[in-house]
Amino acid sequence: MNKINSLFENSKDQKLLSLYFCAGCPTLEGTADVILAMQRRGIAMIEVGIPFSDPLADGPVIQSAATQALKNGMNLKTLFSQLEAIKDQVEIPLVLMGYLNPILHFGIEAFCQRCVEAGVSGAIIPDLPFDDYLNIVKPVADKYDLRIIMLITPETSEERIRFIDDHTDGFIYMVSSASITGTQKSFDDQKQEYFRRINAMNLRNPRMIGFGISNAQTLKAAQDNAAGAIIGSKFVSLLSESEGNAEVALDKLFEALSK
Repeated sequence: MNKINSLFENSKDQKLLSLYFCAGCPTLEGTADVILAMQRRGIAMIEVGIPFSDPLADGPVIQSAATQALKNGMNLKTLFSQLEAIKDQVEIPLVLMGYLNPILHFGIEAFCQRCVEAGVSGAIIPDLPFDDYLNIVKPVADKYDLRIIMLITPETSEERIRFIDDHTDGFIYMVSSASITGTQKSFDDQKQEYFRRINAMNLRNPRMIGFGISNAQTLKAAQDNAAGAIIGSKFVSLLSESEGNAEVALDKLFEALSK
């Protein structure tokens, strides 16, 4: 069974925590250490960012990390090599998150094949049109048992959400707001109503809520309304502040999430 499916199947009563970081930042060779440190500290699933020069959905923190990673020389070929070197040590799901352009240059089939060889269970491609997903990407991904995760936002129609739910597998990435990535102190009434509305739809796929989670209040709100939470910008900032020392960054993150 795909590790993503296995995770949600075996943790239905748990509130999961997934973390995002950008491969190659703050150091080119730090990817493996960050992943293994997260696994040791009980992170349920890891999103590994593929740096891109024009990350439209990302806020300044992740944009800066992507810029640094590219300067350091990170690319898909290097990333796959780093992941393949530790695949036998990694037991939790790894999900690559990146924009369509670098993946197209690499080749859809080659990308999916290398994902499997490197121990990657899924991919999130924010700018992948759904029609292209259905007609071009999904058949190849299915061949390699790779989950392509789609995003929904407060502006996504119920009809569209149900269509996504019917044609994807793994989990649905539930973006907390229609804005770019970044930390928030709390989720307002409008976002809470969005969470309740999606809960009432009784979707087939589990959901993970991301964007804006940085403290105990936003973490609890996300975990109360989905299978778990995804934290990106907050951890990326802490990792840079800690000069790539993931253990120190995780200590600081867990401290922030307790307040």
